[in-house]
Amino acid sequence: MKSTLCPGDRIVRVNGKPVRDYLDFRFQTAGETELVFHVKKPNGHTEEIEFDRDESEDFGLTFEQIVPRQCANECLFCFCKGNPEDARPSLFVRDEDIRLSFLYGNYTTLSSITPDEMRRIIEQRLSPQYVSIHATDLKTRAYLLGVDESRADISDKLKTLLDNGIEIHAQVVLCPTINDGAILEKTLRDLAEHHPKIVSVAVVPVALTRYNTDERLTRVTPEFCRRTIKEAERLQKEFRKTLGVTFAFLGDEIYLKAGVNIPSRTHYGNYPQIEDGVGMVRTFIERFERMLDRKRDAEKRAEAVTIAREYFRNTRTHPEARIPARKMTSGPLLKFANGAKLCGTILTGEMFAPLLGEMVAKYDRLAGTRLSVIAVPNTYFGGDVSVAGLLTGQDLLAMKDKIVGDFAIIPKHTIKSDEPILLDGMTFDELRSKFPVPIYDLDTEGFIDLLSRR
Repeated sequence: MKSTLCPGDRIVRVNGKPVRDYLDFRFQTAGETELVFHVKKPNGHTEEIEFDRDESEDFGLTFEQIVPRQCANECLFCFCKGNPEDARPSLFVRDEDIRLSFLYGNYTTLSSITPDEMRRIIEQRLSPQYVSIHATDLKTRAYLLGVDESRADISDKLKTLLDNGIEIHAQVVLCPTINDGAILEKTLRDLAEHHPKIVSVAVVPVALTRYNTDERLTRVTPEFCRRTIKEAERLQKEFRKTLGVTFAFLGDEIYLKAGVNIPSRTHYGNYPQIEDGVGMVRTFIERFERMLDRKRDAEKRAEAVTIAREYFRNTRTHPEARIPARKMTSGPLLKFANGAKLCGTILTGEMFAPLLGEMVAKYDRLAGTRLSVIAVPNTYFGGDVSVAGLLTGQDLLAMKDKIVGDFAIIPKHTIKSDEPILLDGMTFDELRSKFPVPIYDLDTEGFIDLLSRR
């Protein structure tokens, strides 16, 4: 009887070469058309399975998730230290994994990377890598990571990766009074010397919950953000002149908290650090404005058709009534797919709510809808946590009496990607059962698509 792959099987070798995880499997099978899988069955038996395929043919296999390698640092600002005791267990996982860095853009510090992992990055071309630098001043970096200077020093590791063609995206978690000001300028200048191998740097503010009680940490204030923007703009202007790109980008939170306009689209180039919250707001604004422009154009076309029909109907019935068609309408005529007007509530974090409210108000005026935006305080984490993605079930539930309209929309990224559960452990079904109206979890694409179709 011919052996086949079955659920629960573990592929341990491909053509005699060991397979530790999905990345190894992908590397060992790349370009191969004749393969021999050594497969360990759930009962412990090992079998050989021959597999022939076209070079571009997909295997149609689903692999278990990579179990992340744990971080051995004691970072001063680690978000895990700011979690309440009853937070979802996954929030306490501190990963330091080069595989997840390559696959998902997770940041590593490289402080405890092994020689084998270094070889693997280079051999399997796991590029780009996302590296938390925080400071190139060694004493400052060691202080922030909670390790000794010898371990904090990754200069040789960085050089090896860069010399072997591995691209790096760097990150600085900005902690007031520790790695800001002159330390930040030194960090950005040091990293810029390695451009374009170091592609970009994201500077994001430290987020402190009410559980962060370390007196060495200082909260990020609007005044601090405004000062940081001013200092960064000087360097960004210089980098655009010398490197041709902005290179060092500030996280969206810094602009929002400072009350300063988000930079233009050209500032972000190809958005190299968007997954780190750098340029997300700008992309939302751009996509929202394009949607509004399309609706305005559709409105004008619908109005023109209506005016023309009315004009010709009147002139056929009353030939003497040949007055300019534009006078036959009292205003824009809005055409919706089913004639219904949206009336509902959008829940978001306190930081993004003012800007979203402005954008939604534009849509309401254009489309005749009644959409309300509610800023949801984050009482679960507290502190200065005000981003939408960290809202919990109980935070959202606290707003249920303020809901107006026929439905509520919450940010999709408040829900775990592979399981319908929120950060505080409340399931999405439980949240829905306690709300007075239907709830929809939408990301930016889904939200704009909803408005586009109305």
